Amino acid sequence: LDWHPSDHVSFLDNVPNQKIHADSKIHDASRVKLYDVVVFEGPPKTEQDMWPRHCVQDTWGAELHKDLKVHPKGRVIHKGINPNVDSYSAFFDNAKLGKTTLADQILEEGVSDVYVCGIATDVCVASTAFHANELGFRTILIDDCSRGIKEENISSSYNKLRTEFACVVQSSEVKAMVQGRDRRLALGQKLALECRKNIKYPLKHKNFKFNNAEVNPDGTL
Repeated sequence: LDWHPSDHVSFLDNVPNQKIHADSKIHDASRVKLYDVVVFEGPPKTEQDMWPRHCVQDTWGAELHKDLKVHPKGRVIHKGINPNVDSYSAFFDNAKLGKTTLADQILEEGVSDVYVCGIATDVCVASTAFHANELGFRTILIDDCSRGIKEENISSSYNKLRTEFACVVQSSEVKAMVQGRDRRLALGQKLALECRKNIKYPLKHKNFKFNNAEVNPDGTL
């Protein structure tokens, strides 16, 4: 859940309070519009999409909708707390200078599969799914429980996830997947890839040279 301070770098109305970097295509703060990309000096130097003010700490905009059903054991992870760095992912901020406790909590529960949905599909949802996959979790994005902004960005995000052995599904498919009745080949490939990363060959083995080798998202070395 976004939990932004009022002076957050992503808010359009805060642009006059930031120093615009020479590399920015827009240098006049008065000309910056919603969804423009601006480069700020920082620190850290930041390329930032500009958004309307949203999810400000301790305001109604950061509240969950009253009709949203939350599991009794559900946990809320706050992100976007650093005023100088945006945080699309629920795991890391955009510069990977900081992280939330989400990954640690998932690992503590022995979870292997992460289902992701929400808004916006091509921003926070996609970024969270990318990082879940990067961290080794089998990742499933639920399309019809998410809403995006730009169709081309949604499509490219889905293509990237599928290329890296994650799944994009509809909510009607989730129950069977959770129960193990719907076993996706991509998730099996993802599990095999993660197992491969943990293989350590003995010193005299012909494949010893592959120990600690960088494994590409497609499984090649």
